Amino acid sequence: MIETARIKLIPLTYGQLIKYINCDLSLEKELNLNHSNRSISPELKEALEATILPCVADKSKNYLFSTLWTVIDKEHNRMVADVCFKGEPNKNGEIELGYGTYEDYQGKGYITEAIKAISEWAFNQPNVKVILAETDKNNLASIKVLQKNKFIKTNETETSIFWELKKL
Repeated sequence: MIETARIKLIPLTYGQLIKYINCDLSLEKELNLNHSNRSISPELKEALEATILPCVADKSKNYLFSTLWTVIDKEHNRMVADVCFKGEPNKNGEIELGYGTYEDYQGKGYITEAIKAISEWAFNQPNVKVILAETDKNNLASIKVLQKNKFIKTNETETSIFWELKKL
């Protein structure tokens, strides 16, 4: 678990990911959290089933680089966002970051704070030298989050912007 003044980040186990997908409050009950208004996009559900769950189940991998880390607002004791890495560091020490804030909690700084905390955690892990991220070119909120966390734009396509944060 990672903790800041305002939030906790909890890496979900395989069983907790199943409860997360079910969206039936069983995860909130297990973690002793208040109900949060969350839903799972079709894209996230597909990623969970096709990639995240199989990687978390693979005992040869460090699941902390594949699972969802749920972001909990400590004051209200509820899930407000998720962050994840898309696998273990590659041979260049790069990992890719994914993230999202639940609709009711956007614009409150939760994901900015979560990315700062999980980036600090990642850079304290062996072999992590660079954190990569990709945003939709039109997602101004996501772009601002990465800029606030000192990510540098490295490339751009018609639809996406690519970012990196290097270990100091």
